[in-house]
Amino acid sequence: MTGPAIRHELRFILNGQDIALTGVAPDQTLLDWLRLSCQLKGTKEGCAEGDCGACTVLVGRLTTGGSLVYEGVNACIRFVGSLDGCHVVTVEHLSGSEGNLHPVQQAMVDYHGSQCGFCTPGFIMSLYGLWMQTPSPSDQQIETALQGNLCRCTGYEPILRAARAISAYGGTDNDPLLLERETMIARLKGLRDGARVEIGEGKDRLVVPANLDDFASILEASPNATIVAGSTDVGLWVTKQMRDITPVVFIAGLDEMKSMTMKDGLISIGAGVTYSEAVAVLSQQISPLAELIARIGGQQVRNMGTIGGNIANGSPIGDMPPALIALGATLTLRRGATRRTIALQDFFIAYGKQDRQPGEFVEAVHVPVPQADEKFAIHKVTKRRDEDITATLAAFRLALADDGTVTSVCIAYGGMAATPKRAHAVEAALIGQPWTEATVEAAMEKYAEDYTPLSDMRATAEYRALVAKNLLLRFYMETTLSPTSVKVHRYEAA
Repeated sequence: MTGPAIRHELRFILNGQDIALTGVAPDQTLLDWLRLSCQLKGTKEGCAEGDCGACTVLVGRLTTGGSLVYEGVNACIRFVGSLDGCHVVTVEHLSGSEGNLHPVQQAMVDYHGSQCGFCTPGFIMSLYGLWMQTPSPSDQQIETALQGNLCRCTGYEPILRAARAISAYGGTDNDPLLLERETMIARLKGLRDGARVEIGEGKDRLVVPANLDDFASILEASPNATIVAGSTDVGLWVTKQMRDITPVVFIAGLDEMKSMTMKDGLISIGAGVTYSEAVAVLSQQISPLAELIARIGGQQVRNMGTIGGNIANGSPIGDMPPALIALGATLTLRRGATRRTIALQDFFIAYGKQDRQPGEFVEAVHVPVPQADEKFAIHKVTKRRDEDITATLAAFRLALADDGTVTSVCIAYGGMAATPKRAHAVEAALIGQPWTEATVEAAMEKYAEDYTPLSDMRATAEYRALVAKNLLLRFYMETTLSPTSVKVHRYEAA
């Protein structure tokens, strides 16, 4: 059986221009290419790690159904190699229907949303992405869209006022980017020739697989290649750690890894599904997971980062693994044409080490939906609520008998050990016991048998140990003293 055709150039569209690159480096960021090669300097570098949003651009891509969606992304950690078949839109491309300022830009001017101006292009692009999808957003939707944009002049209130007023300056029906949507869809479809992209040679090779089977064969032949899906972590390996990640295989465009199915109470999520794509399904089936995703990075990070990437990285402070472990999730791992399924909790062996053989990759994760009589909760502890990395994260799944005794319980934590890890000793102290405060307090003493946390910049070991215990007590309170979670929701408190 012959393999796919091989193309030696990367093809995408920048604003209105067709781009064909033959000399792009595997680790070249979109930000550097825009500023240094294209002289498009409206896109700024603020943090170079996907936190501040000054580099925000829109990337349009075709969905598996053939529609076109535009999403804000961090150009500072997005690699050029991931853009094959996409439409990149920078702030320079915005204009009104008659060539004047775009409604987003005019609102920012009139409501004094720009102070020093450095962060302004990023805010405009994030608001543009929101406005295209939701022309009359609520305050909560506006703030969610701007979670990943920081203003060092503290100018948020004028920006919020501008965001509320955008549609007063013109409707989406006259937006140039939306008016040309059908034409752009046709242009992007024309870039899809079914070929594998290969640029460079040997160790300095950049590869974009033609399809999932092609990816499996590439990785089997080059097991030491770096797999890049959303690059929300790998991007920092380059910009902050100066690591050599070559050769690189970019998989963000593999439609086969973006499926989500629900069957017999099991949600199967392709490893390439982004946080933003997963939310719609999870909010209906497992709402605590959707609430957790809303606190992972900013909107740009959620548009790029993938469920499978968060698992495959094996980080002890990754947000999704503890929650998925508590739910009893399993993984499908693939090497070549061979697949195997393992429990997610068995995937993490030690710090930086996972049960993944050379040439093997995470293909999908399968998540059981909690039963109607099960109680499930996730609690993430950070220094600031939004767009922050976990200090400690706990996930609980509990089933009680009719007499109130614990029939089953699964507790998993992140940030407490070298890997995401279950609290087996705590679970053993709960099973078969009445679900009472006395039982919970006795079980809290068992945490020392399960975890020996470390101190770092996010929290001390003592703080983590205490918080871990208190989160179990909080879960008990939520399941016994209140019909809803013991939380204060900002938009409901007033």
